[in-house]
Amino acid sequence: MRISVIGGGRIGEDDTEIAHRVGRLLGECDHTLVCGGRGGVMEAACRGAKETGGRTIGILPGDSAVDANDHVDVPIVTSMGNARNVLVVLNGEGAIAIDGAYGTLSEIAHALDFGRPVAGIRTHGIEGVAAVDSPEAAVEHVEDAVR
Repeated sequence: MRISVIGGGRIGEDDTEIAHRVGRLLGECDHTLVCGGRGGVMEAACRGAKETGGRTIGILPGDSAVDANDHVDVPIVTSMGNARNVLVVLNGEGAIAIDGAYGTLSEIAHALDFGRPVAGIRTHGIEGVAAVDSPEAAVEHVEDAVR
C-alpha cells in the first residue's frame, strides 16, 4: 500500500525520531512511502524507510529532481509549489501527519476531502484526524482504515 507521510519541513529532535520511526515501520511492512520529498519530517521518514529496504516517492514543489532528499527513490518534479500538496495525498491510500504548519494543514484537508484516512501525531487537531500517540498507532490506524 502507498502511505503519504506529511509534516513540517523544519522539525526538532523529537519529531525527527517520530518521523524516522514511522518510515521504518512503513518499510518493514512493505508499504511505499509518499511525501513532499524535501527536509524535516519528509527526510526523516524517508531515511527510516530506506534503512529497512522500503520504497520512497518524493513529489517535489520545484522543477529539479536534485532538490529531493538523499533518501527519495523516485523524485517527481511538479513546478507547482505548494499546489503539489494535493498530489502528495492523492498518491497515498492514507496519510500520517507529524507536526507541521499551514502546508501540512492543507495536505490534511486534501486527504480528508478525498476520503483518505489520516492519523496525526503532534499535529493539527481537526475533525477527521485520528490523534494517535505513537508511530505504531499511526501506521496501524491507516492500515486498518484502508483495509
